[in-house]
Amino acid sequence: MTPVGFASQRTLGNFVAGLLIAFTQPVRLGDDVVIEGTEGVVEEIGLIYTFVRTRNGDRLVIPNEKLASDTIRNSTIRSREKVAEITVQVPLGQDVGSIVDRLRGLREDADVFVSDLAGTATIVVRARVEDEPAAERLERELRLRAHEALRAEGVYA
Repeated sequence: MTPVGFASQRTLGNFVAGLLIAFTQPVRLGDDVVIEGTEGVVEEIGLIYTFVRTRNGDRLVIPNEKLASDTIRNSTIRSREKVAEITVQVPLGQDVGSIVDRLRGLREDADVFVSDLAGTATIVVRARVEDEPAAERLERELRLRAHEALRAEGVYA
């Protein structure tokens, strides 16, 4: 095989791998990945190369053929689902069990539990949502609703 034929074979392989990546989407823009021990965020996916920005700001240029054939850890792809979580501090003199029950009413699917009893009772409210922006919105909403509920119960004067 001539040097030109060999070079075009690699380019064609990278192109085909780029198409496979586009269809199967093992990585997507913004995904957190680890490739050969290097962590980064997928910044650009081209037909021949994929670009990953490392934690220290370096930019990895990875031939798509290598990306398609090597093992990649993608910690984003499993699900974009996130957890909204708030904590509430309650004086130990209060009926903590009753407060936990009241906070369960904030959201039907919420997991509510006491995580600590050192000085005050720390109550955690967790709920799964579809993505990071939804988690941030729900956390803001839960904080307000928890405060209103606990004021109405006389926990906060």
